[in-house]
Amino acid sequence: MAKGASSNKPSSRRPPMPPPPPRRRGAAQARGAWREQLDSYLQHHRTSARDSADRLYKAPLSSMMTGMVIAIALALPVVLLLVLASVQQLSGDWQDTARIAVYLADDTGEEQARELQQQWQARDELSEVVFIHRDQALEDFREQAGLQDALEYLDSNPLPHTLIMTPAQDYRQEAVLEALMASLESLDQVAQVQLDMAWLQRLNAIAELMRQAVLVLGLLLGVAVVLVIGNSIRMAIENRRSEILVVKLVGGSDTFVRRPFLYTGLWSGLLGGLLAWWLVEVALWWLSAPVDQLAALYHSDFSLLRLPFSGLLSLLAVAMGFGWLGSWLAVKRHLRLIEPR
Repeated sequence: MAKGASSNKPSSRRPPMPPPPPRRRGAAQARGAWREQLDSYLQHHRTSARDSADRLYKAPLSSMMTGMVIAIALALPVVLLLVLASVQQLSGDWQDTARIAVYLADDTGEEQARELQQQWQARDELSEVVFIHRDQALEDFREQAGLQDALEYLDSNPLPHTLIMTPAQDYRQEAVLEALMASLESLDQVAQVQLDMAWLQRLNAIAELMRQAVLVLGLLLGVAVVLVIGNSIRMAIENRRSEILVVKLVGGSDTFVRRPFLYTGLWSGLLGGLLAWWLVEVALWWLSAPVDQLAALYHSDFSLLRLPFSGLLSLLAVAMGFGWLGSWLAVKRHLRLIEPR
């Protein structure tokens, strides 16, 4: 009985744990392989970027020459665009302060002129209507023209009463101003209405034409930048031809071979963009003195616009984009010609 009882006693040993399902083990291995591939991919990017920067640093003369060519090609349209933007901003300020000069008829008395002033001041199209007496106009003309002695020989005042009208902010479109001038010219008390905007329209048309020309010039110079960088990358490919052959012999893909040259194009574009920014600042500094002197002669606070920080980032991005594009085109074309035999 004791022996049988002892044989029926449960064992103290626990059964071994079942092995994990093969599917989970395969998922973990897949995740590990994916991480290993990602680490290898990022490591090769870091190595390629560092190696490309070192190669440019060890060849300072050729790197600076390529960078200066890129800089000149990028700085020229940027400077022209900044000058045009300054001129368009100035013309916009003049347009905002445009006024309509209404010269009344000679037989219009002061009382009638002031009634017209009050009548037109109530209109929504005008923010201000100023009445200038003919005697005050003659006195202002005498002081500004420097003809004090000649005006003394006049028997009477030839200048009429004048109304200076300032259009409201929301009514400064060309069509609205032309309709307003037509309404003023139809009045019997009005002899002449003058809005000297033709020169401003011509200036805006010339500025728009120059802006289009600068865009075309920038496009052509961008193509030149791509070609310059492409030629530089082509020479680098030829200098490393044997290295490329070895990499392809051991199974290196075209993407693996292409990557260092793409980084070379990016670094060249970045160097050219920084040099272009420096040239832009030097050019604007050089032009600022004569522009300030000219503005002082016209009692204006006009000054050239500077390249903002966002513009600098855009310039660097464009330069690096051109560098990448030029290197990609060069590598795509010349890498096909290098195959192990």
